[in-house]
Amino acid sequence: MMELLQNPELWKYVSIPVIAGLIGWSTNWLAIKLTFLPLEFIGIPPLLGWQGIIPSKARKMAAISVDATISKIGTVAEIFDQIDPRTLSEHIIETVIPRVEEYVDELMLKEHATFWENLPTPMRQMVYDRVRKSAPELVDKLIDDLAANIENLLDIKGMVIDQLAEDKVLLNRIFLECGDKEFRFIINSGAWLGFLFGLIQMAVWYFFKNWWILPVAGLIVGYATNWIALNVIFRPLNPVKILGIEFQGLFLKRQSAVAGSFCSIITHEILTIGNIINAILNGDEAERAKNLVKKHIKPIVDDTAGLSKPLTQIAFGPKGFAELKHQVGEKAIEISSQAFKDPVFNNDRAQAVENIMRERMENLSSEEFQDLLRPCFQEDEIKLILIGAALGFSAGLAQLIFVFS
Repeated sequence: MMELLQNPELWKYVSIPVIAGLIGWSTNWLAIKLTFLPLEFIGIPPLLGWQGIIPSKARKMAAISVDATISKIGTVAEIFDQIDPRTLSEHIIETVIPRVEEYVDELMLKEHATFWENLPTPMRQMVYDRVRKSAPELVDKLIDDLAANIENLLDIKGMVIDQLAEDKVLLNRIFLECGDKEFRFIINSGAWLGFLFGLIQMAVWYFFKNWWILPVAGLIVGYATNWIALNVIFRPLNPVKILGIEFQGLFLKRQSAVAGSFCSIITHEILTIGNIINAILNGDEAERAKNLVKKHIKPIVDDTAGLSKPLTQIAFGPKGFAELKHQVGEKAIEISSQAFKDPVFNNDRAQAVENIMRERMENLSSEEFQDLLRPCFQEDEIKLILIGAALGFSAGLAQLIFVFS
């Protein structure tokens, strides 16, 4: 027994499945890394170098992800309704009312400092009070109008795609968190699948010592471990019972958990009320949205000026009075953007949207649900498998030269 254990030839043969396991593990590990890294192209473009598959096609991947999820689990109107327009109105009022004097002073001192500073204190106080009294009704009407026109003012698909295309780290994170267990399975399965293939390889090498057997076997290990792991994740699509045991793609089995991870990221980091308002006020329909805000806010000037309208119009002149209305509208837009940067409020509204999105995502069919993760492999899947095969071939060749020379 001791003589057998001390036989160098024995350990050479034992090394075959061990090295095959290492080849399987390392090629699968590299395949995952090359899917997400590097974020930017490294090398000499366009062919000599590499960029992670997801980052290299960020906009396309983001579009596929949105089509597979958000487009199927909620319309713009439904998402806005979950955010709750009444809650938005209340939040704006709670933000604005304590700072009415600050906002009024800022506007008046900027445009009509002499008039405002010489206005008696009781008159200024009447202006503050009138603004406080008018603001709640005006804001309610503004939010109602916004909700009624939200489908035309916000391209939610474009908003999400733009943000993910610009933030490649976040895009990677969505895939990595949703497919965390599947990626670890791919890497670890490479080791034991490679070891099993290595046992076959060892037996073949024992009987047939043709020089090409080890590098070709390495190529097969590198190719097959990637191919098998990728297919086990997504196949079978629907549960299938074999000998009383239920089989289904690993990713598809975790639909509920994945839905939780995906919806949490989307609602708390992308579809926040702050981002939505920003997209409305700065998107393709920004001019229309800003005019809507101004339409509802400008009456506050007429209402307040009604206290002494002749005096106000004489002091400002027709152009000055019109400019004051314009400035009030611009200030309202600025306040609208700032009011929703509160992280506590954003988180509270995000939770409401997450609940409905998660419920609907859990109810997607397996065919629809697989589209969340499948595209990140499908896009350049053959490249990853061929890279694994090439590395396996190289490792087998090295084994032939350095172990069985």
